[in-house]
Amino acid sequence: MEPETIDLFEELVAEALDSLPAEITRMMSNVEVVVENEPSPDQLQIVPRGHTLFGLYHGVPLTERGVYDHALPDKISIFRGPITRFAGTPERIRTQVRQTVIHEIGHHFGIGEARLHELGWD
Repeated sequence: MEPETIDLFEELVAEALDSLPAEITRMMSNVEVVVENEPSPDQLQIVPRGHTLFGLYHGVPLTERGVYDHALPDKISIFRGPITRFAGTPERIRTQVRQTVIHEIGHHFGIGEARLHELGWD
């Protein structure tokens, strides 16, 4: 993948994060958002057959945390390859990146798959 494509994708993730209301970003705690090229084989094990993994939240949701001092940050991975292959066009990639970022942040806040689906963020 060309370096400018990689930089553009990372800019789209930053743009999605910047588009969030300030109240949401203030409430996010001890979480890092990263871009990865592809999910690992182990990560793909959690995905039902016929589905694509665009992002993944690794960590303890805010709703389940007790004392969380000195813990390594949780991580939200946004997967460049699956999103760009699925979306295809620059505008659809931008839309899918934003939807994926919001979906994974939802998991950080303790929102499950069923509720995210109800809200249209799947």
